[in-house]
Amino acid sequence: MKQAFFEQRHQGGWKRFAKRLEQLESGKRQEASEKPEEFAADYRRICQQLALAQERGYSSHLIDQLQQLAMRGHQQFYRHRSHLGARILGFLVAGFPRLVREEWRCVAIASLLFYGSLLLMGVLVYHFPDLVYSVMAPERVSEMESMYSPDTTRLGPMSTRDAGDDWKMFGHYIMNNIGIAFQTFASGLLFCVGTLFFLLFNGVVIGTVAGHLTQVGYIETFWSFVIGHGAFELTAITFAGAAGLKLGWALLSPGRLSRLEALRQAAARAVQLIGGVILMLLIAAFVEGYWSSVTQFSATVKYIVGACLWLLVGSYFLFAGRGRHAPD
Repeated sequence: MKQAFFEQRHQGGWKRFAKRLEQLESGKRQEASEKPEEFAADYRRICQQLALAQERGYSSHLIDQLQQLAMRGHQQFYRHRSHLGARILGFLVAGFPRLVREEWRCVAIASLLFYGSLLLMGVLVYHFPDLVYSVMAPERVSEMESMYSPDTTRLGPMSTRDAGDDWKMFGHYIMNNIGIAFQTFASGLLFCVGTLFFLLFNGVVIGTVAGHLTQVGYIETFWSFVIGHGAFELTAITFAGAAGLKLGWALLSPGRLSRLEALRQAAARAVQLIGGVILMLLIAAFVEGYWSSVTQFSATVKYIVGACLWLLVGSYFLFAGRGRHAPD
């Protein structure tokens, strides 16, 4: 069946279902004629039509429209069956990694920009040491060196504090990391420009620090510090960038939708990504404050733990939520 005929045949049902969803989402009660079983039947019909559209290779605009209806229908259909705790657990167990895989294009672009600028700047600073002063002031460079000196008893930005201030370090890392993520995400509203800037800026700064500290010989202290929490923190930054790019692209290319409607639909998924990002940054802050900064363990032990954390994060986003009956 041609797409035009398919749309003509089912457009009326889609509009009625969308109107019913708007009533439910606004908290209005269903009319007496609208029985729950009718809503369930309409929801299943939308899911079937979405599957047909995907199988027949219809346009991405139509598939996106049906996916949004199916997702909103799913939320209303299971709203009274799922408690908040169960919904959060379902998102963490399956929904978040599945969402990341569905948004792989934005994630790939954000990762390329962030990790590409990080690696490029790291290599350049390593081979041309004076380049570090083009990015950072001499006072800041000296400060960075003191943070990762082999003689220090605490590693990282909060190295001047003693062990009794771990909770303050934890709070500092949370505020700093979430601030960076929010900047990267929210600036996507500037038609992607802001998100692109912050991805490249953070990549350049982190790459500069890594290249310089490696070049001066602080390899064990610096890399043993970043490898553990980096699995969560660096990954979260790229996901925040992906969410920002999704917002910006909705404004740049809304398709047949108005920019406001395209932004609304994009924000529904981008905000879910940010919810997962915040959780990852909380974990990163805990690891950074209570593990990465300590010097009681050898660099080898911290490398092994860090490698296991990277493997854990990678496996979670590659494989979690793939089961047919995975929770939502």
